Amino acid sequence: MVAPRRKKDQPWLMRTYSGHSSARASNALYRTNLAKGQTGLSVAFDLPTQTGYDADSPLARGEVGKVGVPISSIADMDQLFDQIPLDQMNTSMTINATAAWLLSLYIGLAQRRGIDPKTLSGTTQNDIIKEYLSRGTYIYPPGPSMRLIADTINYTVKNVPKWNPTNVCSYHLQEAGATPVQELAYALCTAMAVLDRVKASGEIPPDEFPQVVERISFFVNAGIRFIEECCKLRAFGEMWDELTLTRYQVQDAKLRRFRYGVQVNSLGLTEAQPENNVQRIVLEMLAVALSKRARARAIQLPAWNEAMGLPRPWDQQWALRIQQVMAFETDLLEYEDIFDGSPVIAAKVGELIAGARREIENVEAQGGIIAAIESGYIKRELVGSHMSRLRAIEAGELKIIGVNCFHETAESPLTAGSDGAIMKSDPAAERQQIERLQEHRRQRSDADVRAALQGLADAAKSGDNIMPNSIRCALAGVTTGEWGDSLRAVFGEFRPPTGVDIAIDSREVLGRKDQVTDLRERVARTGNALGRPLKLLVGKPGLDGHSNGAEQVAVKARDVGFEVVYDGIRLTPQQIAQAAQEEGVHVVGLSILSGSHMELVGSVLQELRARDLAGLPVVAGGIIPPADAERLLALGVRAIYTPKDFNLNAIMGDIVDVVRETNGLERLGGLS
Repeated sequence: MVAPRRKKDQPWLMRTYSGHSSARASNALYRTNLAKGQTGLSVAFDLPTQTGYDADSPLARGEVGKVGVPISSIADMDQLFDQIPLDQMNTSMTINATAAWLLSLYIGLAQRRGIDPKTLSGTTQNDIIKEYLSRGTYIYPPGPSMRLIADTINYTVKNVPKWNPTNVCSYHLQEAGATPVQELAYALCTAMAVLDRVKASGEIPPDEFPQVVERISFFVNAGIRFIEECCKLRAFGEMWDELTLTRYQVQDAKLRRFRYGVQVNSLGLTEAQPENNVQRIVLEMLAVALSKRARARAIQLPAWNEAMGLPRPWDQQWALRIQQVMAFETDLLEYEDIFDGSPVIAAKVGELIAGARREIENVEAQGGIIAAIESGYIKRELVGSHMSRLRAIEAGELKIIGVNCFHETAESPLTAGSDGAIMKSDPAAERQQIERLQEHRRQRSDADVRAALQGLADAAKSGDNIMPNSIRCALAGVTTGEWGDSLRAVFGEFRPPTGVDIAIDSREVLGRKDQVTDLRERVARTGNALGRPLKLLVGKPGLDGHSNGAEQVAVKARDVGFEVVYDGIRLTPQQIAQAAQEEGVHVVGLSILSGSHMELVGSVLQELRARDLAGLPVVAGGIIPPADAERLLALGVRAIYTPKDFNLNAIMGDIVDVVRETNGLERLGGLS
């Protein structure tokens, strides 16, 4: 006799994070994924869109359509959602500094299509705090940025009530090195800062404030340490429930629920033996799906090959099928929480909560998370945690299969194709987007645009809610760059501390001789031979804000004796070359993870030649496919480092040898 099947819970929203080349190409991908069973959209925007520039801005060169879709106007938004019913779709937009603008374009498009904004459902990430700490797509200083977040919350609670206006994002904190305790503490501090700012605005009556709390959601990271990550999510739920009850007096338990979406960890995906990433992704998904009380409401999985480059549609399909097998073939959704009552789980949750409370107290003692960002405290803590992780990998204490152990492998058939197992972005996409943008400008009413932008500037200066005027701008045909520049003129721009001024001593005996001591001797000997200390410039050209790798290189280089020049993210090739000349550096290291390495490295080399610095050695790091690496080496780049090159000591040894060879000195060698 066959036992009756248990009633299943409803599965989570299934998404893939995607967008590339153009609105038209991204729309085709979205409709294909939806036809395959995806139940929500997660939009990736390109870096010019994220940082408030038009496609034809000089700062956007090489970046258009690379890490997401370019959206310059409501015309692009219309094309992006062609044949997709906005009132039936749950749309997540990973957008922060320009969140108010992209949401305005979405609302404006709905109004243009005759759709009531009250029917729209979805999420804008809209968490600028983690941008200052980890991802780098900030524009404005903290005060105005927090005001923009409060404006979107106040507006949507009243006018787009099904929308999640802020998705507090601890995902990128973990990518920047955060431990589970730090991820808990800094995310909850961020949520408090947002809610306190909304409360202080006075726009929401006290009796309606619980509805604001209900609309705050979270976006978290799930790493490979399955038990710890599962406990972290249970701790999040307990702490959020307590915080919203005691600090904000939300009496309805339903409004206090910890609502979160997740993308499992991309930091742990490896370029070496990339097929191992599949089991990593599955295990990481279990951490956010297996515990019913702490189950994610929306899940998006990275593709197995994201450490190598841009996933193809087939790779994204595989990631979606992983979710579908978990939801529909297993009995995962048929049971109550299987971890309830476990003393091991309870003890670990208690440990994480206690640690997070202590770190929250540290942040609160400094005046809150904004003050802790401006002082550089949190950035230094994250850089230090990330450095500890890398040292553990170098020492073999933290084992990464295929990277620092079990290197033996047969050639993978997954990577054997002519495309290198990744998708190449359309080289014509940038030119076509610029042409489309210019045509859009010709067709709109200049008078309407001027009037809308004046209204936006007036609202920014007066303190009025920015959203109504932003929607007016969207409908008038204002562009992303014009919206961003209008607010830059009022609010200014911001550059937070880099966090690389921490002092570390990473000497460890990893064999017969301590490698760091050996490196310090080699750096000192080379500096003596050249008549002054070795100096390295670490540069982040373009709009790519993922600075974790650059920061670790800068910290390690200083640790082994280099003088280091690092001015943070978003530098032009001209600024980098000028700094190299003025600082008299011996070597330039460029970090680019946006896929724009060919254009940006080439521009830096050109700028160096214009300053008679053609002989200055340049090394580069990032997600750089082998074919592009060969082209960069042919252009004169001396060394290329990709995610498989995890050993910072070895990289430092290489850089010393590059300097010595460039200056006619013998290689010292000897560091493996």
